[in-house]
Amino acid sequence: MKTLIVRGGRPLRGCVSVPGDKSISHRAALLGAVAEGVTRITGFLRGEDCLATLEALRALGVAVDDNGHEVVIHGIDEEGLSTPRGPLCVGNSGTLLRLLAGLVAGYPVEATLDGDASIRRRPMDRIAIPLRSMGARVSGAGDRCLPPVTVRGGDLRPISYTSPVASAQVKSCVLFAGLRCHGVTSVTEPRPSRDHTERMLEGFGAVVERNGLTVSVLGPGKLQGRAVRVPGDISSAAFYLVAGMVVSGSSITVQAVGVNPTRTGFLDILAEMGAPIRQGPIAQEDAESVADLQSEESALRGVRIGGDLVPRAIDELPVAALAACFADGPTRIQDAVELRVKESDRIASTARLLASFGARVEVEDDGLVVYPGRLGPAMVDSGGDHRIAMTGVIAGLAVSGESRIRDAACIATSFPGFVEGLCSLGADVEEADD
Repeated sequence: MKTLIVRGGRPLRGCVSVPGDKSISHRAALLGAVAEGVTRITGFLRGEDCLATLEALRALGVAVDDNGHEVVIHGIDEEGLSTPRGPLCVGNSGTLLRLLAGLVAGYPVEATLDGDASIRRRPMDRIAIPLRSMGARVSGAGDRCLPPVTVRGGDLRPISYTSPVASAQVKSCVLFAGLRCHGVTSVTEPRPSRDHTERMLEGFGAVVERNGLTVSVLGPGKLQGRAVRVPGDISSAAFYLVAGMVVSGSSITVQAVGVNPTRTGFLDILAEMGAPIRQGPIAQEDAESVADLQSEESALRGVRIGGDLVPRAIDELPVAALAACFADGPTRIQDAVELRVKESDRIASTARLLASFGARVEVEDDGLVVYPGRLGPAMVDSGGDHRIAMTGVIAGLAVSGESRIRDAACIATSFPGFVEGLCSLGADVEEADD
């Protein structure tokens, strides 16, 4: 188990980059696998979650090469996926489990998807229900279909599914399965969720229609392998941006970050808090917008975060709650019950983390209320949640004294190089083994 020793009170300055977007990396590899020809991916996130995607594809009979510069996926096209010899390990990735279940469901194979202890606590009934309606056989533990989840696919029928939650993972699972149906498969959400899947499906040649909150795909979809460039992950950039705001005397520029409008809710939150992020010129890469983002020490105000903003910032809410500790009034995060079923119960784990540093936090069913106050150094445990661990590191940098973040190896799940990037900006962070 790894502990990070964080010595705060030093300003952070300079330019830094972040690894490729995790959501886009997953999708590029999965769609490349079922396309015709070769897909070449640059900027692929080599974090544990996305490396698990490559291993799962290999187990399904897909040829995958990785030379460290680019990932090359040799699509199976009409050959189809193969039944794996054993369970497919998704590690800590709920995204991979849900998207891969949709992909596998379209082929006459049987696969069991399993992961770590955290994954085994995450209910999968939200994908089991629509996949069963399409004709796939999906089984898991209990009424909530807890992993390991077994999917027996093939011979699916299209459906028009109304999702009870705004979830890009649920939407993507159904659309992936719809690629193998004869007819139109559609998903309607109560609020907009991130749209990387729709953009990438179109890029690979699928026929996609968007109508308000409904997205449809026409099957069977004939996909064509292509080159994909993955932009920097805004969910990773969020930690550096908050560091620039709350660490005294800091100014940080994060280069080449994806600023897809369905992912920039966090930037909108910061603007409402009185700390608009300076954004460089926007470039277009593979239907995704990319820009440099700069933050600096800022005077913040408390705000209310809820409604349509939440799905656009769901992964950044823990570090947004940290920023709220430095505001001049309380911040209420609501409509965020989805945080309860992430790698940890992120409503509870965020509250525990901030309270350890001395913050006053009230937990509610669908969110929390954060009150401003003076923070001090702390010793905290991430509980194996990478975003909680990184939020703890940023909190430690913003206070004077030495903090310790236990169980920090999980950061590699989504952000290899996180500590090195901070140190390049002037942070004093070192690793120690417990």
